[in-house]
Amino acid sequence: MAGISVRTLHHYDHIGLLKPSSRTEAGYRQYNQQDLLRLQQILFYKELDVPLQEIGSILDDPDFDPVATLHSHKRRLQARANRLTRLLKTIDKTLHKLAEDDTMKDEDLYAGFTPEQAERYDREAKEMWGAETVEASKKRLRKMSKAQWQAIGAEGDAVTRGLAEWVGHDVGETAVQHLIARHYTWLSHFFQPSAEAYRGMSQMYATHPEFRAFYENFAPGLADFMQAAMTYYADHTLRD
Repeated sequence: MAGISVRTLHHYDHIGLLKPSSRTEAGYRQYNQQDLLRLQQILFYKELDVPLQEIGSILDDPDFDPVATLHSHKRRLQARANRLTRLLKTIDKTLHKLAEDDTMKDEDLYAGFTPEQAERYDREAKEMWGAETVEASKKRLRKMSKAQWQAIGAEGDAVTRGLAEWVGHDVGETAVQHLIARHYTWLSHFFQPSAEAYRGMSQMYATHPEFRAFYENFAPGLADFMQAAMTYYADHTLRD
């Protein structure tokens, strides 16, 4: 009904975020109307990129007002919908340019984001990787064709979804490291990270709020799992 997996429900139960009201004799979880309303609130807050631990604290607050909260969700989701509309227009514009074998401009790469966000992303990237590396990456992006954009985007999504299936396993397992090797190759389309740079990227996935929220949406714990798996790959395959 909610479009989430049994595995996610088990995780929510384990961390105390959403416990079933009862269980059958066979041990199956049973959720009542109140549980479903709590799950709805959880999904709303997840959509707004609120961390799971913070969601639990909000919902368990004695002063929590579900009606006022729903009004707040509505306002914030409407703002997000407006932003997504702008992003969709940007995608249409980009597809049109790529269909004409046109090149991307810097403003196209950041379209859909506010000027402040674009400036911050550019600044953070230069602080971490250096201005020369960032400019070289932009130059590569400007030259990519429509087919290349689509193939690279599909590969990045496939690798992320593949890794999400292995959360909780040993990061040194062959299957995990095979996916991480694909991730490293995918990242190399944008710049060629050294072992040190790859470790730095793994730290960003786990600590940067926006990166973390992105990966946690695929599977709870994925951001930390990727950090550990990428670090293992850097230490055992890339090396300094």
